[in-house]
Amino acid sequence: MTIRKHAILSALTMSLLFSASAQAEEAAKPGTKPAEAASPMAGTGQATGTVQSAGPVQTATDAPTAQDDTAAPPALTVPAPVSIYLDGSLLQTEAEPVNVNGTLLVPMRRLFEGQGAKLSWNNTDKMVTATKDGITLTYRIGELSATVNDRTVPLNAPGQISGGYTLVPLRFVSEALGSTVTWDQAVRTVHVSTITFETSIRWGVNLRSSPDSGSGPADKATPSLTLVSRSANTGRRSPASATSVPNSGGGSSASSANSPDTDSGSNILELLPTGSKVHVVREVDAFWLEVRTPDNRTGYISAKPKYTDYASPSLTDKQADELIAYGETFLGTPYVFGASPDQTASFDCSSFVKRVFQDTLAVDLPRVSSDQAKAGTEIGLDELRKGDLLFFGARDLNIGHVAIYAGDNKLLHTYSEKYGVRTEAFSDYWKKRLVTARRVF
Repeated sequence: MTIRKHAILSALTMSLLFSASAQAEEAAKPGTKPAEAASPMAGTGQATGTVQSAGPVQTATDAPTAQDDTAAPPALTVPAPVSIYLDGSLLQTEAEPVNVNGTLLVPMRRLFEGQGAKLSWNNTDKMVTATKDGITLTYRIGELSATVNDRTVPLNAPGQISGGYTLVPLRFVSEALGSTVTWDQAVRTVHVSTITFETSIRWGVNLRSSPDSGSGPADKATPSLTLVSRSANTGRRSPASATSVPNSGGGSSASSANSPDTDSGSNILELLPTGSKVHVVREVDAFWLEVRTPDNRTGYISAKPKYTDYASPSLTDKQADELIAYGETFLGTPYVFGASPDQTASFDCSSFVKRVFQDTLAVDLPRVSSDQAKAGTEIGLDELRKGDLLFFGARDLNIGHVAIYAGDNKLLHTYSEKYGVRTEAFSDYWKKRLVTARRVF
C-alpha cells in the first residue's frame, strides 16, 4: 500500500513539472507579447480631429472559453505615435502627446507660441494666460473649464502636469486662438492651421499640382481657348488671330496660352466646389494663384475673376495688362458691323470687347453694347483704370459704341472700316459722347 502511494505521488509530480515546462516554453516563443505592452494611446480618432481611445483590450489574464481551452490570447499592437503639423510643418513638442479619453494633451509652450500667442504662467496658481489678436485665454491646470474673453468654455478633459511639462488640450487651445484643427486617422496626424481661408470659390475650379494649361476643356461653359500672355514666366506669344480652333458653339476660338480654367490634365488634384474656401499663398501671375485648402492641400487655381472672389490691386494690374496685350494682337483686324464673336477674322465694337474679355479673363459679357453697359459697376472718369469699359452715344442710339480703356488716356476699340481695331487718344471728341463707364473686373 505504501509503495502504491509513492507511485501515485511521483506520477502527479512529473505531470505538474511537465505542464510548467510546456507553459514556459510557449511563453519564450518569438512574437509573444505581454498584456502590459498595450499603449494607452490606442485611439481610433474621428474625422472631427479628436483622437479617441480604443475599446477594452483582452489581456493575458482573460480566461479561455470552455470550448477551446488551448486558445492563445489575441496579439496586442502598439499604435503609431501621433504627429502634429502646424501650418504644414511638423511641430516638435517637448514631450509626447497624451491621450485622455479621446482628448489629446500636448506641452503648452510650443503650441501657444507656434500659433502666435503671447504666453504667461503663474506657477503659484498653476494658471496659464495667452493673448493673440484681441483674444485672451485663461486656464487653471486641472480644471474642466477655461475662460476665453470673459466667456466660460467647458473642456472635454482637464490639462495636467506630467514629467515636468504642462499639458493642455490641443483642439481647445488651437480653436480658441482662431486656428483650424483636423485629424487624419489614416496616418494618425493632427493638422493645425493658423491661416484664414478668406477666399471663396465662385465657380467650381480645378486645384492643380502645377500652373500649366493642361490638355482639354474643363469648364464646359467656356470655349477651348489658350491665352496670349506676356507674363514673366510665359513670355510674349504670337497674335491669337493667327490661329483658331473650333469651340462648342460651332465657331472658332483664338489660340493662346495660360488658360487654367478651360483645360484638363494629369496635374488635376481635385475639383474645388462652389462655396468652398481657400487661402491665397501668392499670386503666381495674371492667371494663376497658389492656394492652400482647409485640409492642408496646396496647389494652383485659376486667378480669373469668374472662379473666386479674390482681388488685389497687383492682380488687377497684371490682368489688365494681359487684357490690353491680348486685344492689341488684333490691331488692324477689319471692322464688320454685326460680326460674330465666334470668329476673329473681323469684329464690330461689341463683338471685339466680348471676345477679348472672354478669352483672357473668362468674363462673359452680353453681345451688344447697350446690354454690356449694364454689366459690372458704374465708375467716374476720375476712377478710370486700365481695362474699364467706356460707352458712347452713336448711330442715333443712346449707347451705340463701346471701347476698352487702355490706360494713359488711350482707347482700344473698333468702329471704322478704314481703321479696324486700333488704339487712339481718349480725346474731347470721345469724351463729349461718353454716356457711362463700367468696371467688370
